[in-house]
Amino acid sequence: MSRIVIAMSGGVDSSVAASLLVEAGHECIGVFMRHGQPAVPTADGLPIIECETARPGHQGCCSVTDAVDARRVADRLGMPLYPLDLTADFEQIIDAFAADYGAGRTPNPCVRCNQWIKFGRLFDYADTVGASHVATGHYARVLPPADASDAAAVPQLHRGRDGARDQSYVLFGISPARLRRMLLPVGDLAKADVRRHAETLGLVTAAKPDSQEICFVPPGEHPRLVAHRLGGSRAGAIVDRDGQVLGHHDGIEHFTIGQRQGLGIATGSPLYVIRIEPETCQVVVGPKAALPLQRLIATEASWVAAIPDTPFECLVQCRAQRPPARAVVTRQGPDRFEATFLEPTVDAPGPITPGQPAVCYDGTRLLGGGWIDREPAASA
Repeated sequence: MSRIVIAMSGGVDSSVAASLLVEAGHECIGVFMRHGQPAVPTADGLPIIECETARPGHQGCCSVTDAVDARRVADRLGMPLYPLDLTADFEQIIDAFAADYGAGRTPNPCVRCNQWIKFGRLFDYADTVGASHVATGHYARVLPPADASDAAAVPQLHRGRDGARDQSYVLFGISPARLRRMLLPVGDLAKADVRRHAETLGLVTAAKPDSQEICFVPPGEHPRLVAHRLGGSRAGAIVDRDGQVLGHHDGIEHFTIGQRQGLGIATGSPLYVIRIEPETCQVVVGPKAALPLQRLIATEASWVAAIPDTPFECLVQCRAQRPPARAVVTRQGPDRFEATFLEPTVDAPGPITPGQPAVCYDGTRLLGGGWIDREPAASA
């Protein structure tokens, strides 16, 4: 059997993933990723620290409580668990998070974490302990290549069997070479089955809420974190498409493309954030029809499947919680592509938000993706 490093977050999914591997006879080494605490001053001068008590129905990850839960699960399964200090790596993620907001984008730090840490640094750790594979509790599936006789063929990455829990979207940046060493034990299970399995084993995480918050800042505090990292809030004016000032705001880090609530202005018709201009710190608002909906440009593209150099049709997903839509994708070099949607996308995938991933699928198979650029074309 194989020696496997498994990321233990202290949640039910990674707990059951570990249990399935142990039950299969593998030698499992659990790793809990520590990221330290961001020192962000609050209004009273005290630092913001990690939330130990989440909002009802919400749960972060990587907290002290999670570390204790991960330890209890590892002990129950009879496997070792080691803390891995990744503070420096998380600092890069937090810096990128702040920089994105400062540039008028809406970042997705969980995808960066998967790229740089869970399927980046964990492979480095696996190499140091002689492990053949790295496993996590993501709801996605690694399937054999179409031509199993081709030793050079890369395995396929597919959506999880439970469509409501699918997490393949956040894995688009995985290196194709690492798919051969990647294990996703719960990808074929429904969430209800995962919880039942945890209950049967008596795992402390069986009824634990899912992780839904950013792990390095408490809910609602990200503008303060961004302002601290960037040396102050990016305050400015809220203007219409003609440049008329409608109001003022405390920082562009409070806004995202498509936002309607919390604008602090009142007019006779609904207004949405249609553009964020970091150079002037202006937030431009307008009607829903002015939102970017039909076309996007993505950069930092990476592909886990062979795709044509000519335009091709596929499904493109622009937000983790929104369904994909049919689009024609045209590569514009090795790390850039354009996607033009073939149907109205007012409701799905919704406004095209700079800073979020645009992920391409052929059915359930993930082809690759990139990061939506700050200047997508507006709808006509």
